[in-house]
Amino acid sequence: MFEPLYTAEEMRAAEEGHVASELMERAGAAVAREVLQRFPDARRVAVVCGSGSNGGDGRIAARILREEGLDAVETTAVEQADVIVDALFGTGFHGEPRAEAAAAIGRINAAGAPVVSVDVPSGVDASTGEIAGEAVRATLTVTFHGVKAGLAIAPGLFHAGEVTIAEIGLEPAETELQLVTPAILSVVPRRRPQDNKYTAGAVLVAGGSPGMTGAVCLAAEAALRADAGYVAVAVPERALPVVEARLLEPVKLTWAGALRAAEKAGALAIGPGLGRGSEALRLRDELLTAGEQPVVLDADALHELEPGDWGGRAVLTPHAGELARLLGEEPAWVDAHRLEAARRGAERFDAVCLLKGADTIVAAPGEGPLVCVTDAPGLATAGTGDVLTGILAAFLAKGVEPRLAAAAAATAHGLAARSRGDQAGMIASDVIAALPSVLS
Repeated sequence: MFEPLYTAEEMRAAEEGHVASELMERAGAAVAREVLQRFPDARRVAVVCGSGSNGGDGRIAARILREEGLDAVETTAVEQADVIVDALFGTGFHGEPRAEAAAAIGRINAAGAPVVSVDVPSGVDASTGEIAGEAVRATLTVTFHGVKAGLAIAPGLFHAGEVTIAEIGLEPAETELQLVTPAILSVVPRRRPQDNKYTAGAVLVAGGSPGMTGAVCLAAEAALRADAGYVAVAVPERALPVVEARLLEPVKLTWAGALRAAEKAGALAIGPGLGRGSEALRLRDELLTAGEQPVVLDADALHELEPGDWGGRAVLTPHAGELARLLGEEPAWVDAHRLEAARRGAERFDAVCLLKGADTIVAAPGEGPLVCVTDAPGLATAGTGDVLTGILAAFLAKGVEPRLAAAAAATAHGLAARSRGDQAGMIASDVIAALPSVLS
């Protein structure tokens, strides 16, 4: 279900006891091999080397490329190159590059040639994905032994390009951060012959204020397509006729009946289209304290939310702007420090915090974060967050532990979007329609 994501410190530990020059020779050879295979028509390769071991990898790659007949020059003059090898900084780098290095990175990015980064794109923090100044935008990153955390977490994720792993003779090791694979979906129970609609997973979705009924409808439909057996939807009385006309399978009721309906639910989803009025927030607080079911808090349910004694059963699903408000930060700070932000969210609320994005991060108090790289640009459209809420609620209602349910839901969400291909005009309902085949 998981693959390791290495920090700089974990890589140093993995390399202990090995001869550095031998590791460097293997790493440089792997970079040269990738350049030769990926760019067979290249004649001139500019290799930009730093002073550390990453630069040593680059120099070895340049030597091997010259032995293969290419014009491989160790230089910062990159403008005439067919391919550029970025070997300025490796996993030990953090902070902001000095002026000379920043200028070299700027020339690499402006050259217009394909860029092969050695281990990590220069300027990216290998442990966090943070970028404090200039950073190389790679076409391909050849990373050694295992994926570095900074290649899977934004903004570093967006600088890595395609990532390939080169083995250099190190043993696998435990890592604090882990990359989620599609195998996570094996934790979600399938319906059994002895199940009824309640034991297959019963969900209550609360939200749907007038003008925002689409959100609650999307969440409810997603919960059903994520294999929940029973879904009830609670909306304000004025919105009930709209939801009655839109939804077929779910039970429809008003907010006044939400607490009673919650007694039958195995999981609650609060927030899609909820609104931020006093009545809406009062309903949120009443549902949070009424029972012991796991609960998803999304969208408006995160507004003015204060930490509560939820017994580890709550999952918060903010985007960067929502998490910024919860932490008293600016959205730009969250975008720049996503790993730290997700961890802080989990600790502040003593809950699972699912920070949405291309690198969805699932953090839980006292446990290593999980990273789900979706690679699904089609999810950047209105309503897909409501779909994720419905999927997550269904998985929780089936009894999946909150941290794993969050990771599985983010994975199913991304796979459903990707199954539609590179489709322009994708909408949230398309993702819902793809869920059954993904989960099957």
